[in-house]
Amino acid sequence: MHRGSLYDLESLRSGAAAADGVIHTAFIHDFSKFKENCETDRRAIEALGSALAGSDRPLIVTSGTGLLTQARLAIEDHVPASGSTSIPRIASEEAAVAVAARGVRVSVVRLPPSVHGDGDHGFVPLLIGMARQKGVAAYVGDGLNRWAAVHRLDAAGLYRLALEKGSAGARYHGVAEEGVPFRDIAAVIGRRLNVPVVSMAPEEATDHFGWFAHFAALDNPTSSERTRKELAWQPTQPGLIPDLDRPRYFDA
Repeated sequence: MHRGSLYDLESLRSGAAAADGVIHTAFIHDFSKFKENCETDRRAIEALGSALAGSDRPLIVTSGTGLLTQARLAIEDHVPASGSTSIPRIASEEAAVAVAARGVRVSVVRLPPSVHGDGDHGFVPLLIGMARQKGVAAYVGDGLNRWAAVHRLDAAGLYRLALEKGSAGARYHGVAEEGVPFRDIAAVIGRRLNVPVVSMAPEEATDHFGWFAHFAALDNPTSSERTRKELAWQPTQPGLIPDLDRPRYFDA
């Protein structure tokens, strides 16, 4: 076993140097320092790449479908907007491009806003916590903005396929469901917690959700058609709504 840290670049280099391939899924989920954490991820990817350059050993980098243009169906070929107004998480994909130019066999797996299932520590548990605290399960406007989603076990299968069969430079979408209306997520949370399900105007949502307001309003329909064809990936686990609608998600 090799223990390391995203801050310990030498440890990352030595671990990658001894590996047959690297799947990089770590990220520091402290959104009060989001930009700083994205730059930490950039440096980590560059360190991993420096140990793999010219070796033909694969590096799989994790990104997010939320980087892509909203309100249209995102496909694997779409590239996130860059520049001063871009979402800081683009750093991970920029780092992947940089290490590819140095001879690293790198590909990117983009994950959707919800990677759900037992052990979920992501956005859905955060929404449940907000609803408990504030006494309402909220959505923005008509709540028809869509979150792509995947079960964590299906996502794990995709990473293995990308490592074993992936193409250098490819972008893959770990998406089992193209788009689940946010209102449907709020409805399950409200029913399970026995709290009202309410619509909020954007200005109200900013106060209610705080830093999470952007994600609550995110319209992120995403296709994985090419990923499924290229890697023969077939998600088999429950979808987000039936998975969420279980006591386990609401165990205090």
